[in-house]
Amino acid sequence: MHNHLVDIEKIYQNHLLFYLYFHVKYHSMKASGFLLMMGFISLSLSAQNFEGEIIYQNVYQCKIPGLTDEKFTALMGTEQDYFMKGANYKSVMNGTLAQWQLYVPGENKLYTKMSNSDSAFWDDATINPDSVISFSLNKAVIKILGYTCDELILNCKSGTQKYYFNATLGIDPAKYVKHKYGNWYDYVSNSKSVPLKMEMDNAQFVMTSVAVEIKPSKLDNGIFQLPPGIQIGKSPY
Repeated sequence: MHNHLVDIEKIYQNHLLFYLYFHVKYHSMKASGFLLMMGFISLSLSAQNFEGEIIYQNVYQCKIPGLTDEKFTALMGTEQDYFMKGANYKSVMNGTLAQWQLYVPGENKLYTKMSNSDSAFWDDATINPDSVISFSLNKAVIKILGYTCDELILNCKSGTQKYYFNATLGIDPAKYVKHKYGNWYDYVSNSKSVPLKMEMDNAQFVMTSVAVEIKPSKLDNGIFQLPPGIQIGKSPY
C-alpha cells in the first residue's frame, strides 16, 4: 500500500510552499517526483518594506492518485498566518502535518516544522530545484481587498505559477537576491510587491491562496527566532 503521508512529508519539508503555501508556504521544490510551491508571502501598506501580518485562505485540488482533496487539505491546512519584518518571514499553518516555516536571512536558510517530528529541518535557499522558463505580466486583472492587482505568470519547469499584486505594497528585491528557492527571487525581482493571491498548478496539485486580512504592525524580533532548545537538521529531501 502506498504511504501518502510520506509523500506529503517530502512535499512539505521541501517547501514549496507556500511558498506554502506558501512560501506559502507557500514558498517550489522537487521530492520523490513531487513538486510543490508553498506560497510564503509578505505584505505592505506602503511602497516600503512591509512589517506585520497577513492572513491567507488556501484551497487545494489534489492530483495524487488515491489521495482526496479533503485529506490533502487537512494535512496542509486551510489558513496561513504570514509574518514579515525586514528580510525575515515566518508562516504558520493550521494543517495536521504542516505547522510552520521560518526564513532566517542571516543564514539564508528556510526551516520547516511538521507535527510528526520534534525537529525543524532546513533547506539552503540558494538551491532551487525548479526554474523559470518564461514569464508574462498583465495589468489591472483583479481587485483583492480593495487593491487593483496586476498579474505575473511564471511558466516553470514544475508547472505554472500566477501571482496577483499591487505596486503600492512593496518588497525590496535586494533583500532576497540569494533566495532562489521556490522561485522567490524570480517573483520579487519582477513584481517588487507582495502577492495578494497565488495560483500554483503542477502535476501533483492546484493551490489557490488568497489574502483575507492585512494587519500592518511592529513585530517583536522573537517571532523570527527558532524556539529555544529545538532540534534542527538538514532536510533529508
